[in-house]
Amino acid sequence: MYFVYILQSEKDKKRYIGFSENLDRRLIEHNSGLVKSTRNRKPMKLIYFEEFKNKVDAMKREKEIIAKKGKFILPH
Repeated sequence: MYFVYILQSEKDKKRYIGFSENLDRRLIEHNSGLVKSTRNRKPMKLIYFEEFKNKVDAMKREKEIIAKKGKFILPH
């Protein structure tokens, strides 16, 4: 399984969109400072995710959300 996820910085409230095969591990990497783009914005909290059966679909969805970044509304 693959996951597309949205994290929000508790420091500056900015969001990060990504995908991973292991969501728990990836969140730990973000909060441990191992991800360059979020290193200075931690702690990060998971605010949304979607699950996919394959990598290609997850990558497509990640790009779609990034393209709509300012217009993407989180489902309730």
